[in-house]
Amino acid sequence: MLRPLPTIVHLDADAFFVSCELALRPDLRGTKCAVGGRERGIISSASYEARACGVYTPMPSQRALQVCPDLVLLPHTAGLYGRVSGRMFDLCETLTPLVQRNSIDEGYLDLGPGGLATDAELTARVRGLQARIWDELQVPVSFGLATNKLVAQIASKLRKPRGFVVVPPGTEAAFLAPLAVGKLPGIGAKTEAALAGAHGIRLVRDLLARTESELEVIFGRGWREIRAMARGEDERPVETGDDDAKSYSQQETFGRDLGEFAEIERVVKGMIDELLPKIRADRKRVRTMTLKVRYPDFSQETHGRSLAAATDLETAFYPLVEPLLRAAWKQRRPLRLVSVRFSTVEESAGQLEMFAESDEKRRRLAGVIDRLNQTGRNLAVRHGHQLAKPREDP
Repeated sequence: MLRPLPTIVHLDADAFFVSCELALRPDLRGTKCAVGGRERGIISSASYEARACGVYTPMPSQRALQVCPDLVLLPHTAGLYGRVSGRMFDLCETLTPLVQRNSIDEGYLDLGPGGLATDAELTARVRGLQARIWDELQVPVSFGLATNKLVAQIASKLRKPRGFVVVPPGTEAAFLAPLAVGKLPGIGAKTEAALAGAHGIRLVRDLLARTESELEVIFGRGWREIRAMARGEDERPVETGDDDAKSYSQQETFGRDLGEFAEIERVVKGMIDELLPKIRADRKRVRTMTLKVRYPDFSQETHGRSLAAATDLETAFYPLVEPLLRAAWKQRRPLRLVSVRFSTVEESAGQLEMFAESDEKRRRLAGVIDRLNQTGRNLAVRHGHQLAKPREDP
């Protein structure tokens, strides 16, 4: 007797940062708008109307205003995105406890074994979740339903915004075959163009038509993983995050591959700024910071370092960013993704160190900043690296 296949759902919020801002400014719906700083900033999220004019992430804001002069630039609302994301995933957990919060705007749900192709009730429940997220948060989301995480993720991105794509069990390879090869994770625009120009591989079916020896020549050691993806094979489980108390993490997948050291360094520090308020809110402290970089070919490298004592202050981790980035980013090729993870978590308690008094002053100041940044529409207090022009790579 065959084991029933699991039903995996991938949730992908549509233009998440912009959608969160439009929930506060519904009068701007349907306009060309984006979230980003006007001076020396980059576009972190753009509406689909703005994207149609050539605005993308992470385009410099000044360039975005050139290609789309009537673009409405919206500042980041501190604390808003984390709160909306938390509520969105809380709603997902009303459907199933098996929810993986993959990033602030993407995640997976495991709905357990079932007949995906015929289970109208299951499909209706997922559509109901999609409607409920919109009704309660005014954030549009897209869903992909499949038998594994890979295919569900690809499906969720096909018909955005407000997409809903179901891939029945047994049709994974047929579903992927007519898609552009760039739809596969890890194959960016440059790789896609190179595959088409040098090898005539434009569609997923073109890739599968190649022999093993040809694939090895084209992709090197990673050819088996590429072929498995093209077949729609993926055995990764949905990780519910039950052990999340042991770590805090955030990642950023770039809209285009980035190779500028200073810009990536700023992104990493921005993640620290996002994670440490959460750690303080949970009354925790962390000691270990691990940085991961991922290249366009899906290979990745990591490097970590631990402090002498656990802390909940950003300033303790800023000095680690440059050495960790240099240690992890050995190949210095453009990057597809970077992530930060804090681990070795401890309960927040009274400090006995020599400099405990000064740390407590910084902690009280950090708490005030956290509260200020949660209340206003504009970021009330900025860190220095959010204002300064990025320095060149030394």
